[in-house]
Amino acid sequence: MKTIKYFFVALMLSMAFSSCSDNNNDDSIIISENPLEDFNMLTSFKANNHSVEIYSEQQQFSVGYNELFFRIKDDVSDSYITNADVSWKPIMHMTSMMHSCPNSAVSKTKDGSVYTGYTVFQMPGNADEYWELTIEYTVEGQTYNATERIEVNAPADGKKTVNVFMGSDDTRYVLAMMPMTPEVAVNDFSAMLFKMENMMSFPAVENYKVHIDPRMPGMGNHSSPNNEDLTFDTSSNTYMGKLSLTMTGYWKINLKVENETEEILKGEDITEENESSSLFFEIEF
Repeated sequence: MKTIKYFFVALMLSMAFSSCSDNNNDDSIIISENPLEDFNMLTSFKANNHSVEIYSEQQQFSVGYNELFFRIKDDVSDSYITNADVSWKPIMHMTSMMHSCPNSAVSKTKDGSVYTGYTVFQMPGNADEYWELTIEYTVEGQTYNATERIEVNAPADGKKTVNVFMGSDDTRYVLAMMPMTPEVAVNDFSAMLFKMENMMSFPAVENYKVHIDPRMPGMGNHSSPNNEDLTFDTSSNTYMGKLSLTMTGYWKINLKVENETEEILKGEDITEENESSSLFFEIEF
């Protein structure tokens, strides 16, 4: 899909650039076509005579998993900076403390002017507490910083896609559902699990297990067949399994997180007496 678009845009840019310049070491490209035109620009801000543009398939910065793309434009030359060394740090400013959230390293796409990564925001901002995003980038040996307040909102559909919880091992975790387009079928289903090492560090947790028990509370709390619990996949660094949805409507995906020694850290079985786990995701389609 959009990866293919990147490839062709990158190819066209490469051909155009090589035909009009004999200097293969330039670090910027004058671009007439935006490779992110099919995405939504969530914000744009200026610093250091540069403009930072942040895009997503989403309509807003949202609580939960956010895949983001961004470009850095040199406002003087009206060109986009390519192949910079880039890192970022989201910070939540609360009334009494600051903390970060799980986030990836920044990587380059096939289009040299587009950088990408993900963040998992645990909470929305409000009038007194807000998120701030700092992007650090190095161009031709010079390092710049650009910081901007961003508005992180609750999901537009109000559904729960991230859990922050204290495990029975007295460790705080963040469990986030990966984006999916649910269908009446056995769906691929995945999540990411992080450990809160301290206020600024959230390393990924490997080789645990996430048990799933999808239920329809409005339909007698029935479940579905052929679900597969989520196990860690080293190639994607996510927990992957199968989610069976037998009809459209509202589903609560009840969860239990189990560590390497098969100890349940959080979550409960669903029984006639207990209709919901304290740990869950929500889907409605």
